[in-house]
Amino acid sequence: MKYEMIREIFNKCSGNQMRDVFVREIECDDTGEYLKQFLVGGEITCEKMPDKNGTVIYDVVIDGLRQRFSFTGAD
Repeated sequence: MKYEMIREIFNKCSGNQMRDVFVREIECDDTGEYLKQFLVGGEITCEKMPDKNGTVIYDVVIDGLRQRFSFTGAD
């Protein structure tokens, strides 16, 4: 299935509310399996959030750096 994947990397500095945002179109059968390529580090937590209007959201913390991956079905 084709997805639009949005990867948000949150800034660790409390005074800076900006975040890095990357958007790409991907094709995969399982978003969880696709996500594994980004889960590299010593301490990793990953929580799948409930689908919102067909969007699959994963909140991830890798070695203290918070990220969010959103997968929306693309037609």
